[in-house]
Amino acid sequence: MVALSALWLPILLSAVIVFIASSIMHTLLTYHRSDCHQLPEEDKLLGALRAAGLQRGLYMFPYSRNPNEMKSPAMAEKYKQGPVGMMTVFPSGLPVMPKFLGMWFAFCLVISIFVAYLTGHTVAPGAPYLGIFRAAGTAGFLAYGLGQLSNGIWKGQPWGMTLKEVFDGLIYALLTGATFAYLWPR
Repeated sequence: MVALSALWLPILLSAVIVFIASSIMHTLLTYHRSDCHQLPEEDKLLGALRAAGLQRGLYMFPYSRNPNEMKSPAMAEKYKQGPVGMMTVFPSGLPVMPKFLGMWFAFCLVISIFVAYLTGHTVAPGAPYLGIFRAAGTAGFLAYGLGQLSNGIWKGQPWGMTLKEVFDGLIYALLTGATFAYLWPR
């Protein structure tokens, strides 16, 4: 067993490396540019949403609070006519990128801590590089990659976008695994 305190450097460095890699993947590489689309008649729809007093939150439409209501002919007709979807509304104002980036780095750090905890309890000090890489990389992929699949299943996110996020998670996991394997206590 390797103590978590002995793994502070790979924890911190893997979080920094994933943060930098994700920044490169989302700013310099172009494969995420097709993930989102503009609303048709955006100005008209935004005006209607403002007039409705839409606040921050997650909205589902058509909406039914009661499962029995879902079975009603009126609700079935709403679903049939469409559109059907989920919409996330952020607070009004320009996106606060430093806040989002700070939360993303904290998330990377938390994942690295859990990767260290799991790997530290399953891999001995001085273990071979590949064994450390396999354990840390698998734990990283569970967190960064496979967790994205629920967006395609439950939130209706297009599968192309979901699979790109799984691919991103694989890259982050490989970087995390390599960082832990390289800096593992001997």
